[in-house]
Amino acid sequence: MKHNPFNALTAAALTAAMVLSSFPATESTTADAADSEDVIFSTDFEDGDVSKFSKRGDEDTSVIEAIEDSKAPSGSKVMSISGRDQSWNGPSLSVEGLLEPNVKYTLSVKVKAAWYNTVCVSMQHTPGGSDEPQYTNLVKGVSQGEYVTLETSFSYGDKEKDVSIYIETTGEANDLCVDDFVIALAPNKLDKTLVGLKDVYADMFKFGTATTAGEISPATTKELVKHHFNSITAGNELKPDSVLDKAACLALAAEGNDTDPQVTLANASPILDFARENNISVRGHVLVWHQQTPLWFFKEDYDEKGEWVSKDKMLKRMENYIKNVFAAIKEEYPDVDFYAWDVVNEALTDGGSPREPGYPSEENQYGASPWVKIFGDNSFIKPAFEYAKKYAPEGTKLYYNDYNEYMDKKDAIVKLASEINSDGHYIDGIGMQSHLNVTNNGGNDPFPTAGMYKNALEKFSKTGLDIQITELDATVDGQNYELQAKYYSDIFDAIVAYKDYVSAVVVWGTTDDQSWRATKDPLLFNKDYEAKPAYYSIIDGIEVPDITTTTKKTTTNSSTTTTTSTTTITTTADTTLGTGDILYGDANNDKKVTVADAVAILQYIANKDKYDLTPVGKENADCCNRGDGITAKDALAIQKLDANQINDLPITE
Repeated sequence: MKHNPFNALTAAALTAAMVLSSFPATESTTADAADSEDVIFSTDFEDGDVSKFSKRGDEDTSVIEAIEDSKAPSGSKVMSISGRDQSWNGPSLSVEGLLEPNVKYTLSVKVKAAWYNTVCVSMQHTPGGSDEPQYTNLVKGVSQGEYVTLETSFSYGDKEKDVSIYIETTGEANDLCVDDFVIALAPNKLDKTLVGLKDVYADMFKFGTATTAGEISPATTKELVKHHFNSITAGNELKPDSVLDKAACLALAAEGNDTDPQVTLANASPILDFARENNISVRGHVLVWHQQTPLWFFKEDYDEKGEWVSKDKMLKRMENYIKNVFAAIKEEYPDVDFYAWDVVNEALTDGGSPREPGYPSEENQYGASPWVKIFGDNSFIKPAFEYAKKYAPEGTKLYYNDYNEYMDKKDAIVKLASEINSDGHYIDGIGMQSHLNVTNNGGNDPFPTAGMYKNALEKFSKTGLDIQITELDATVDGQNYELQAKYYSDIFDAIVAYKDYVSAVVVWGTTDDQSWRATKDPLLFNKDYEAKPAYYSIIDGIEVPDITTTTKKTTTNSSTTTTTSTTTITTTADTTLGTGDILYGDANNDKKVTVADAVAILQYIANKDKYDLTPVGKENADCCNRGDGITAKDALAIQKLDANQINDLPITE
């Protein structure tokens, strides 16, 4: 980053974190789960025992047994699964009594298909408040008669029921062999002494993340989100297929009313509860989309084999669906800040035209739209915004959201926004998904270039509408993380150049392994919660001000609230090599000891190459337990001095 000013809120947040946590040591475990004491369950089937694995219900025809295999990855025996009739048939491992909720685990297994097939490790789980199980693909690989290693991570929440891990295929139901099945605790390298991204950008825009209910279940992921983000998006749980209550819809339809779709927030509740408990704003995603909306929603009597409904009936369903979603939000989460909501998502092709009519499937590359099937064009979009404006919670801004928004499609997006607001104000902003690529087609040329991205920002800024970066990630080949860091820096330079038009930046996922593009490590934190070079590149160039903070408590009849006001003073720190008397605590050589010195120490600890201190600064920084080197305790000592908890430096603990 060329321009990324640090603000007063950062130091205030760091102060609180340091005093409360006393800088706990970063937890870590070995990355080699098979050799780790953190292994929870492991079997190579050499003892012939397959009793932990069962077939998936009475309709599963699988025969599960241990057999000899001359090609076994280890030893001589493997678990064989034969007689499969359906692709979902296969061995299932119940987690009950074996694993615990709200913990992140790693899983490694070797699987062989009898002939070419895609093998998959999946999780079955039933969300709290629901009787409908969900099925989540965790990792896939292609076997051509040989063993392939599948590695993934997973977790589940304490309200989820009937959780199991199973192996299936996505093609034919051919025979499978399984070996070296290992589940272990996931490593944890979360470093809470790093500057929170939400604090770095607090005077520019919200800095958020997306997550699923399973992804947010581990305590460590919750800590990562709380530390770095002040906005959260439900990755799937507020999409129509998660919100529509089919049983309730069918019950109402049986009474003659099939235009009032019933909804539930049960699937979203783990995310929304977390947001409420931690005062994190929520970005809603999404009301109207051609994907992840069940076929029955568009059919007579909610029967997916029935006739397509008319335009008039679909408009009634659309209005009532939007009304019911927002009514549920207002009733169940009145104290959550839903600051933004995607009303319509991805309605335009790359050429800027409406999608082809139909239902999204593999045959049409999931690009066909049932909305276009019913309406014949994109005339459903404006009513969607009109209904959303009518029923949305007060203060919720409404967005059209799309991908490849930096290509020619950007002109069509601008035109669409103008049409929506042609006779009123219904759309508040444009969502730029920003699924980017650091390396393109195996080369080192990014797509889009930062220049292309900046041009899109320029065009959207001229509409007078707000801009939000809604689903940011940037894939990279070959773990070329330094190249990824440079690209992220260039993209953020473009965003910061238009910060007056951008109200939120949201990265799509928490850690690389949980990303929908996990094979190319697109995020700012790796699978072990460790900050990647891209994190440092977007906070590089921070100007650390001298900060004064004051706190005022106001007591009402029902609660006590804390208001923090901050004043930022221009920094004139001398970071050149200096001479003179030692001033303990003055890590940044500005001839005074303030919270800015604590921040400088934390940055130095996090990345000495990027945030080096001068020799005098290093001598000054060693102000707690002199001679032990520069540690987080030195930063804490400065915090204590600033808070008048101690009178002088250095100190010994």
